[in-house]
Order: sequence, then structure tokens, then C-alpha cells
Amino acid sequence: MTRLSTLARRLTVTLATLLAVTAAPATAQAKPATDKAPKDFVALRTVDPTIIQEMRYFTPHNFVGERIDGYRQPLCILTRPAAQALHQAQLRLLRQGYSLKVYDCYRPQRAVDHFVRWAEDLDDQTMKGEFYPDVDKTRLFLDGYIAEKSGHSRGSTMDLTIVRLPARPTRPYLPGEPLVPCYAPKADRFPDNSVDMGTGFDCFDTLSHTLDPRIQGEQRANRLLLKSTLEALGFVNLAEEWWHYTYKPELYPDTYLDFPVSSKSLTTH
Repeated sequence: MTRLSTLARRLTVTLATLLAVTAAPATAQAKPATDKAPKDFVALRTVDPTIIQEMRYFTPHNFVGERIDGYRQPLCILTRPAAQALHQAQLRLLRQGYSLKVYDCYRPQRAVDHFVRWAEDLDDQTMKGEFYPDVDKTRLFLDGYIAEKSGHSRGSTMDLTIVRLPARPTRPYLPGEPLVPCYAPKADRFPDNSVDMGTGFDCFDTLSHTLDPRIQGEQRANRLLLKSTLEALGFVNLAEEWWHYTYKPELYPDTYLDFPVSSKSLTTH
């Protein structure tokens, strides 16, 4: 690749970043980094210990390929109303032989900043083969896969899926192992004990759109089971990501928090 084309790619990312900042809501408030969460944040396990937790950003098995800044423990933290609503969803699924599994919950602003730095480093393509095989990294901002702010930092958004019980353990990812596209058949993708949703979690592809018409049969039924269960309890799905839900109304609709993901951040562990 020529030096000129590399410069052009970097200018594209810089422009996309500036556009993302400009488009941010005027009412949004970024809280300074702190070690303590507001009192109405809880560890999900204290509200429902049966919900499976596989906190991907505490591990290297994510689109960056390393543990993300701010994740000091593999812990799901949410506002109490969101956690309580998730507990109600879990009760409904347990009666049908399923369990929820969360991949991410509250996400500190420092983690979002880590994503942005990674997206601006066009030379780092370590996890492209699994998470964004068909997306040029220069388009991550323009296509909405990466942004300067995330609803996760407000504490009422989570990424999750469904597991059929009894749940089988999922083996850990080994850095450097061969990668398989996130939209490959489930038997070929990195193993996940969840039901088949048509793509893996954090798959940067239009197939991840919740109601993509190419997703049919059992895969579509699984997405709709998650969607109908959560929407009946006040959750709203992000149409571009089958795994992404926000509990409404949010306690912090315009505030982006930055305390670390750790039991020490919480008033009640």
C-alpha cells in the first residue's frame, strides 16, 4: 500500500470521528472518571444469580483482541430497574427451558475511548477475520459500528443472548488461534453455548440486523424469542444488533459514566 493511500485512509477516519462528535446530542453529559458508581447501580448477580455471564470485554475474545480498559472484573453491572426487569425476563425463559446470557452490561467511557483508539489504528486488523471480515476498517465510524459515546455507559443497556438449559461450558479463546467469520454456520464459528442467532455476538455485518430477511427458520425464531420476551418488559432493541437492548425509561438518559467495572465500584456488592 502506498504512503499516499494510507494517508487518505487516516483522513477518512479522522473526518468520520469529527462527524460522530458533532452529531452527539447537545444534552449529553460526560461525567469525569471516578471509582464509585451512583447508588442505584447493582451487580446483576445480586438481583438474579441464575443469569449466565460471559463478559467478553474482560477477555481478549472481542473485536479489539485484548481486555478493554475499565473492565477490572468479569461482572455485569446495571441500574437496579434494568437488573430487576432482566430478572423478570429470566423467570419467563426459565419456565421454557432457557436462560439469558449477558456479554456486556454497563460500559465505562474509558472503554468506549479504547474502542475509538483501536478504530483509528488502521494497521491493527488482528480480529478482522472473525468480527468484521467484510467491513473495511476505515468505515467503522461511518457505518455506525464504533462511536464516541455508547448507551452502555448510561447503565440500562446490555448485550445478551439465550442459552438452552442445561448450559454447556464455553471454552476460552486462545489468542492467535485461527479465526472464522462471525456469520459462518454455527458449527464452524467459535463455540458459544447460546442458541443459534445466525451470527455471533458483535458481528459487524448487516446479517446482525435483528429482522434481516435473510435470517429465517430456527435462527429467526430464536431472535424473536429474545425480542418478544424483553420487549414485553420494557426493553427496546437496537435494530442493527440482535443482541443489544435498553431498558426504558432510563435513569440516566443523557449521562455517560466512567467508573470501572468492579465490585469495588458499587455501594452494594
